[in-house]
Amino acid sequence: MLRQWPAFAFGFFAVSAATLLFLSGCTNNSDGQRGESDKSKIAKNGESAADKKAADKMDGDHAHKPGAHGGIIVEIGRDNYHAEAVFEKGGLLKLYTLGKDEAKVIDVETQDLKAYVKEEGASESVEMELKPVPRAGDKAGRTSQFIGKLPGELVGKQLVVTIPIIVIDGDRFRLGFASAPPKHDDGMPIGVSAADEKELYLKPGGIYTEADIKANGTMTASQRFKGFRAKHDMRPKVGERICPVTFTKANPECWWIVNGKKYEFCCPPCVDEFVTWAKTQPDLIRDKGPESYVKK
Repeated sequence: MLRQWPAFAFGFFAVSAATLLFLSGCTNNSDGQRGESDKSKIAKNGESAADKKAADKMDGDHAHKPGAHGGIIVEIGRDNYHAEAVFEKGGLLKLYTLGKDEAKVIDVETQDLKAYVKEEGASESVEMELKPVPRAGDKAGRTSQFIGKLPGELVGKQLVVTIPIIVIDGDRFRLGFASAPPKHDDGMPIGVSAADEKELYLKPGGIYTEADIKANGTMTASQRFKGFRAKHDMRPKVGERICPVTFTKANPECWWIVNGKKYEFCCPPCVDEFVTWAKTQPDLIRDKGPESYVKK
């Protein structure tokens, strides 16, 4: 015998079914919106899983958290270690090695790092190297800093960087990150810390000699330029001297002797940068010396 259901029961089931369909539709729409996020768009543009992972880092806490040098904190391993990636004016890429605690600087095995760099959205990468440049306090045979020069055509662009192997205490790790050059108030390089300054200026290395140190008064840039106020002129005129680091107009009061030659800069942080080049990457300095840094 068939049971007779009251009319209100059929009404209840109809409303319940409609409610479930509505909720299901909302959930699907939400997922669909997430599927069109920036990360998915990157994947649709044909980038590799490694590039997508780097893009994921941009959305994570580490990618947006500024480091001590104004760069981007990058996770190495499953939060085993960290690095700070700094894109500087002029195309330099610096990588500082940090511990699980991002505030702790660690030194790692001295090694050349091979990196693959490409503009975000591009299909092909360009190979570059980051060389170990030990800092004050690093143990012998170890370093907490790597420096490389970006390919000229990629300077100033939004980049994806992949480093297939970095060795830390015998273990091999892979890291990747995506970033634009950090935005500073005036786009100038960041000066070195007080702890590193004496090591930089008062010890010779590369083409920076003992004679240079004496010619500069056996002092650091912060000592000489104490109270100095830079006024950056971004549009030097033809024939005017330009800063070797930023190519802005040089200030004749902001000079430093390197390899027996007097170079003029726009500000003290650029002196820091130039002396670092002289000691670690002298090939970044033009062979013809100060006379070649003139606006043409």
